[in-house]
Amino acid sequence: MPEVRRHRRSRRSRGKDSTAGTPSAPPYLTRKIPLYEVLGEEGLVIIENNAETILEEIGVEFRDDPEALDIWKQAGADVQGERVRIPKGFCRQLITHNAPSQFTQHARNEERSIIIGGGNTVLAPAYGSPFIRNLDEGRRYATIEDFHNFVKLAYMTPHLHHSGGTVCEPVDLPVNKRHLDMLYAHMHLSDKPFMGSVTASERAEDTVEMCKILFGDDYIDPLSGEPKTITTSLINANSPLTYDDTMLGALKVYARNNQACLISPFILAGAMSPVTVMGTATQALAEGLAGIAFAQLVKPGAPVVFGTFASSISMQSGAPTFGTPEPTLVLYVMAALARRLGVPFRSGGGFDAAKIADAQAGYEAANSLIPALYAGVNFVLHTAGWLEGGLVMGYEKFIVDCDQAGMAAILLNGVDVSENGQAMDAIAEVGPGNHYLGCEHTKANFRTAFYRSPIADNNSYEQWKEDGEMDLAQRANAYYKQQLAEYEQPAIDPGVDEALRAYIDQRKAAFPDSNIA
Repeated sequence: MPEVRRHRRSRRSRGKDSTAGTPSAPPYLTRKIPLYEVLGEEGLVIIENNAETILEEIGVEFRDDPEALDIWKQAGADVQGERVRIPKGFCRQLITHNAPSQFTQHARNEERSIIIGGGNTVLAPAYGSPFIRNLDEGRRYATIEDFHNFVKLAYMTPHLHHSGGTVCEPVDLPVNKRHLDMLYAHMHLSDKPFMGSVTASERAEDTVEMCKILFGDDYIDPLSGEPKTITTSLINANSPLTYDDTMLGALKVYARNNQACLISPFILAGAMSPVTVMGTATQALAEGLAGIAFAQLVKPGAPVVFGTFASSISMQSGAPTFGTPEPTLVLYVMAALARRLGVPFRSGGGFDAAKIADAQAGYEAANSLIPALYAGVNFVLHTAGWLEGGLVMGYEKFIVDCDQAGMAAILLNGVDVSENGQAMDAIAEVGPGNHYLGCEHTKANFRTAFYRSPIADNNSYEQWKEDGEMDLAQRANAYYKQQLAEYEQPAIDPGVDEALRAYIDQRKAAFPDSNIA
């Protein structure tokens, strides 16, 4: 690659949130409510022991990656062909001695940097949809303009803390080049943290190089001497019990450069795992242990997040189902297992199989997001926009989901026990038989007392009728258009922007033309 001059990031002119929030909105949530547990010590120990048996007796395949197999062999695993069998306790010991329990993912605006792990929760948009849907056009293939729109919307809302990754797949751009445009969109249209490319090791390397340009002199942490963790990227196990060379290649690049990996078994129970909660949780733990331990073999101390994507299928049609009780139980169990392992935990929120932003979408998404909050998930991927089992990114659904995420922040903040929260002065002032509407406490707190939705309709029937009888999707449609019209790009150092564009041009010129799709 040509030499690219490193630039120091500008610290002037920070971006602002939309009218739905304020610049002082926290960069992530810190829970102040208890965790919800569904399985006691005995059940968790059974799962852990069974997962260790899987690793030692059945093993995990690491396909088409001789280097990965050699790394395992050097570590003492039993490697036969592509099957790796790992002694009981080895993965857990490797992880607990090396993997950080929490880490900071740095944003180019340091005020938006996030701490992943502990009692913190980070909400990120949906990921990977090749289609979009809105009320005006219906369902169609996503474009780079849609990608830009969703990055802008994620930046505008104070209720998402992360810009995400492949928020939709821009199929109007060549496969071998589009990752560069997606990364650049996250870097210059937003100043929130973002995810890197994982669809080839070369694309992971491009991500790292662009992060070096974006952060310039700030790329290396002066205290540790290591690169700052700037990306958190999704590495899926190919369940059951398999990692392929694409995921392994990206994992190795990121681990060696101190960039975080969300190591997540991707499971549709009944097809890719057993139909039972215990069986699915056991397999997912075995897959997660193998992937996280491998990251620590590549680079001890590499930041990781243990993730699960576990849903069910219809045993009649084979179609994925979402918002159902069994995956919720898996989520609670896996969160507890991650805490026992001592690493951050990722799961999803906002899942649904609905085709439009209707009641099914709302119920299923709520039944996915609320358990993630109660379980103590640290990184919630797919918080906003998910439709049709992940095939579609919905504009209206994105807005509705962000509204729910705003309510989630209030819930996780728990009960205010301060003197103001106790409100004894208000009770004394009002006394029996009167009302609180005009008392001093109400006047001092009315702006922030209750969550105010920008899209819910709480007016009278007559007012609703006069306003056009719009349903929630129609109001969300108007709201996302208003947000895009009001978007203001966060300032970026012109020299950094120029260097990023030069790198992208140079890399694209090195690729042969490819089909778009």
